[in-house]
Amino acid sequence: MRTKTLVGPLVAALLLAACSTGEPDSATVSKGTVAIDVHAWVGYEAQAAVLAYLLKHELGYAVKTRKAAEAQSWKDFESGKVDVIVENWGHNDLKKEFIEEKKVALSAGLTGNKGVIGWYVPEWMAKKYPDITDYRNLNKYAHLFRTPKTGNAGQILDGDPSFVTNDETLVKNLNLNYKVVYSGSEEALIKAAQSATRNRTPLLMYFYEPQWLFTKVRLVKVALPPYAVGCDEVPAKVACDYPPYLLDKLVSRRFAETGGPAYELVRNFSWTNDDQNTVASDMINEKMTAEQAAERWVAENKIVWKDWIPR
Repeated sequence: MRTKTLVGPLVAALLLAACSTGEPDSATVSKGTVAIDVHAWVGYEAQAAVLAYLLKHELGYAVKTRKAAEAQSWKDFESGKVDVIVENWGHNDLKKEFIEEKKVALSAGLTGNKGVIGWYVPEWMAKKYPDITDYRNLNKYAHLFRTPKTGNAGQILDGDPSFVTNDETLVKNLNLNYKVVYSGSEEALIKAAQSATRNRTPLLMYFYEPQWLFTKVRLVKVALPPYAVGCDEVPAKVACDYPPYLLDKLVSRRFAETGGPAYELVRNFSWTNDDQNTVASDMINEKMTAEQAAERWVAENKIVWKDWIPR
C-alpha cells in the first residue's frame, strides 16, 4: 500500500491524473486522486478495498493507498498525505486534537458496523469451565494460561500495541494475576485462536468484532465489569469493559471541501458486519487479493451500494 494525495483545483487534479498509475474503469480520464490509509486489520483492508473499487470503477478516480499506523494517519490529515480513514474505533483524544482543536479533519459519518472489543476464550474452555467467562473467576484459572513470558501469572494475548486497548490497566485495576503479552498483529491473534480451538489449548485473548474469524471459530466473550458512560475517561483508572463502538469514517477537512463526488461516496458508504466479514473471509480463506474480493462483493451486492453513488 502506498502514499500521496491531491484532490483540489482542477488543473492540479488533471496533472495528477495524467501521471497516475491507477487506471479508472474503461478509458475515462481520472477526476483526481484519493489517498486512503490502510490500517493493520483485515476488516479495515476489506472496507478500504470496496471503497477504492467503487471510487475507481464507478466514479473514475485514481486511488492511492498506503499501510500506516492509526496515529500516523491522524497526523497526516494535517500534512495532506491522507484523505480518508475508512474505519475509526473511538480515539476521542485524537478527535479532540485534530477535529476540534486543529480543525484539519472531520467525521464523514458511521460505517454501519457495530464494533465490539473484549476478552475471549475458545468455546471449549467456556464449556469445560462454565464460570471462566466471569472476570471475577479468572484468577482461579490463571495457572492454565501461564507461559514462559508470564512466569506465575496468566497470559492475556493482545495484538498490535497500536490497537485500542485498556488491557494492562484492566489487569492492574481489577487485581488480576495476569500479564499482557503483545502478539504483534491481528494475524498472530487469529492463528492463536485457531490453534487453541484445534488443539484444545488454553487461551485468553483480546479480540474484536466485526471479524471473519467468528464465521470459522467459536469464541466466547468474558464478562468484564459493565461499561458505563465515563468509566473510561481517565485512562489510568479504567476498570470497566470496552464501550460499544459505532465505527465512523474520517476525512481531511480539505478533502471534505474539495473532494466532490469522491467525498460524497465516502460519506454515503454504510454496510454491515456481515458485509465486511464476507469480503475479509474471501481475502483470507479464498486467497483473493483485496481488489478481487472487493470486485466480487460489488458484483453481488449492487442493491447495497447503488445508493452510495452520487447522482
